[in-house]
Amino acid sequence: MARSDRLLLALGACVLALAVLGAWLLLGPAGEPVADASLLVDPEASVRAAPTPAASSLVVIVDVEGAVVEPGLQSLPAGSRLADAISAAGGYGGQVDLPAAARELNLATQLTDGQQVYVPRLGDSAVAAPSAPGAGGAAGGLVDLNSATPEELDALPGIGPVTVQKIVAARQERPFSSLDDAVERGVLNNGQLEKIRDLATAG
Repeated sequence: MARSDRLLLALGACVLALAVLGAWLLLGPAGEPVADASLLVDPEASVRAAPTPAASSLVVIVDVEGAVVEPGLQSLPAGSRLADAISAAGGYGGQVDLPAAARELNLATQLTDGQQVYVPRLGDSAVAAPSAPGAGGAAGGLVDLNSATPEELDALPGIGPVTVQKIVAARQERPFSSLDDAVERGVLNNGQLEKIRDLATAG
């Protein structure tokens, strides 16, 4: 056999051996395809391809309204409680009706995404009586301290949000017998009384 023929035969044998080796690497020793051929090149590919939890599943967004310092949307970690939502909104505001909040809100309730939380305000449940003399409403156009809404009370001269809160809290304990009674109970001062004497009534 010529020298050139022997070289060609040896070269062909090498090519065949390489082809067999490549097939073995792709199919595996049992003749089955490798699960992911990319792992032969990059063993960490499966780690990078592993799914990760969606970021949105890690938080809940709730709407906190009513008597809180900063009402509006709050973003909280999943699993948070109602108390956490109120705290994120700055806590209870000055107009909070604490007895009503204690009755209506379970601070241990776990929040769900899209939930609305409402903290009761003073006067939310107040119902104005008919505007007729002796009926407890505003007789003759006068604002009755015992039945007026917080907005009507706030519209009186010299009466601001703090005094409105005091009026509503005091009348829930015991209705006023007169405007002077409101002064005697420390709800109004004499200066406020003089400003509203011709505009308000009580009892």
